[in-house]
Amino acid sequence: MGFTTTIAKASTIAKSYRTTVPAAIINQFNLKEGDKLDWNMKIEGKNIVIHIKPVKN
Repeated sequence: MGFTTTIAKASTIAKSYRTTVPAAIINQFNLKEGDKLDWNMKIEGKNIVIHIKPVKN
């Protein structure tokens, strides 16, 4: 399963970027606005593997 999202600047003065979290991820973790996600990245050869998990408050 794959998803395509677009990266955009967070604001005209910020150096950070944002993208949309696909609905399938929102539904899988039953996420709501304001919830936090922990992103863990690992390089495997020519691929980037990203693990995402919700942060429990």
